[in-house]
Amino acid sequence: MRITKQRIAEILNKGSVGDRLSRRVDLILSLLILANLIAVCLESVDSIAAIYGSQLLLFEMMSVTIFAVEYLLRVWSAPMRADLNGKTARSKRLQYTFSFMGIIDLLALLPSFLQWMIPGADLRWLRALRMVRLLKLSHYSSALEDLISAIYEERRAFGAALYLLGIALFFASALIYVAENHVQPEVFSSIPETMWWAIITLTTVGYGDVSPITPLGKLIGALTAVMGVCTVALLTGIVGNAFASQLEKRKAIFEAEVDHALADGVITSDEAANIDRIRLEFNLSEEHARAIIASLTERHKKQ
Repeated sequence: MRITKQRIAEILNKGSVGDRLSRRVDLILSLLILANLIAVCLESVDSIAAIYGSQLLLFEMMSVTIFAVEYLLRVWSAPMRADLNGKTARSKRLQYTFSFMGIIDLLALLPSFLQWMIPGADLRWLRALRMVRLLKLSHYSSALEDLISAIYEERRAFGAALYLLGIALFFASALIYVAENHVQPEVFSSIPETMWWAIITLTTVGYGDVSPITPLGKLIGALTAVMGVCTVALLTGIVGNAFASQLEKRKAIFEAEVDHALADGVITSDEAANIDRIRLEFNLSEEHARAIIASLTERHKKQ
């Protein structure tokens, strides 16, 4: 059976969420990515690497081969992707190659190739770079994309909150430097050095490795902690609200599609397939989708 370029694009990309083969491929690649992350962690344990080093290397070679084939197939089938807006096959391939996910797919391969090409390279850095493969899961989950979209939609409010956090950081660093430098010059030696304490206090982590000892310093520390709670809560609230807005938008789009399908009183098989595709794309549960469809069906009957 000949597999076409269009079929490869359908299997590898998000547009084919209702495709059984596509979902199986997504699952296999997702499990392979997770297995790679576990392997990277195990390689860093000397006792495990000494015993199972050859097996881990074999697994790495197999994984890189699969990821390389996947990357080449994504580049090759890019002209068939509807979500890329290039006018020519070459422009679509370039658009994918230099897209966020295209760069991630390439970076997922580079550490292993560098390790084989440069035997003396620092393995610690190469292992750390291999953790980039975790971001490849964004092909199969919209979580990272949703987070970026949520922050982008609320970018002004998010920027304002970061601005307030920056002001608090610099003021806290300067004030604690003035209050503590004369009694703890080795700890609060300069304003840049005190920024570590300010960041830890503002984010309410509080490692305890650095702390003020003067009454004024303790007062500044308390006020800094309060400011930190307020600004971090503000950032969390902005992102949470943006996520909630996105879910409402998805629900509205799904309802509009169901409403359109019910315009003639009957949902055809094609319309049902399209509704199910949107449900899967928006990660709506079957129960939630059925409740929406039942509610809209009842509304149409009353009209």
